[in-house]
Amino acid sequence: MMTVQKQIDYNRIAKAIDYLKANFKKQPGLEELAEIVHLSPFHFQRLFTEWAGVSPKKFIQYTSIEYAKQLLRKKQATLFDAAMETGLSGTSRLHDLFVNIEGMTPGEYKNGGKNLAINYSYAESPFGNLIVASTSKGICHMAFTTDQEEAFNHLRARFPNAQYDRVVDKIQQDALFVFQHGPDKLNQIKLHLNGTPFQIKVWETLLKIPMGELRSYGTIAKLVENPQAARAIGSAIGQNPVAYLIPCHRVIKSTGEIGGYMWGSTRKTAIIGWEAAKVAV
Repeated sequence: MMTVQKQIDYNRIAKAIDYLKANFKKQPGLEELAEIVHLSPFHFQRLFTEWAGVSPKKFIQYTSIEYAKQLLRKKQATLFDAAMETGLSGTSRLHDLFVNIEGMTPGEYKNGGKNLAINYSYAESPFGNLIVASTSKGICHMAFTTDQEEAFNHLRARFPNAQYDRVVDKIQQDALFVFQHGPDKLNQIKLHLNGTPFQIKVWETLLKIPMGELRSYGTIAKLVENPQAARAIGSAIGQNPVAYLIPCHRVIKSTGEIGGYMWGSTRKTAIIGWEAAKVAV
C-alpha cells in the first residue's frame, strides 16, 4: 500500500488540483496554491514538480479547457485515419499497443466466475491506492480505493462464485510497471474481462487513445460505428472494470470539460495532467 507520507503528498496534490479546477479562470499563482495546502511556495513547487514532472503553472495549461479543445480539434481534423483504427499513433510512448483483451466465455460471464481462480492484491500508484486482480489469462479488475475491505467486496460482487487468493503474481506486476517504468518498458499486458460484445468493443477503442491525448464521447461513438450511441458509449465507459490500463480517463466532453469519472473527477484531472507531462518530457 501507499506509504503514509506518499498518501499525504497525493492528498495535497489532489487538494491543489481541486482548487485549480474551481479557480482556473483567475489562474492562481504559486503562493496561493501553496497556502491552500499549508506549505511554503518553495516546498509546494518541489512537491508538485516531483509528482507531476512539471510546474503547477504548466500543469494548469495541460488541464485547461482550451488545451483540451486544442487536442480534440487536432485529432478530429485528421479523422484518425488508419493509424487510429489500428492503434498505431506514430509514437513510442503508448502502452496501449501492449494491452490485449480476452473476453470471458458466455458461461464465465453468466455464472459469476464459477471455476475462476482470482488472485488479488493491493498496490500504490501516483494517484492513490489500488486493488488489482488477475486470472490465469490476465487482469480482470483494477480500481482506485481508499478502503481495502470495500474494494474487495466490490470485486467479489463482480465475480461472486470465484475462488479468491490474496497474492501478488507476475500478471499483476507487469500491469503495475506502467506507473513505475512508463509505457516503453512494458511487457505485453493481457486483460481477461467480462462484458457484453458492445462494452468490449468500446473498451478496445479506448485502448487506441494514445497517452497524453484526449477524445470526446461523440468521437468514440463514431469509432465504434454507432454515432448515435453517445449515451450507450458513456454507460460502457462508466462500467470500465480496469482503471488506468483501459484509459477511460482520456475521454472528455466535446466542450473540453473533464467530465465524470468512476474514481472521481479530481483523480481524472490528475491523471490527464500527469500523462501530458510525461509525453512532453
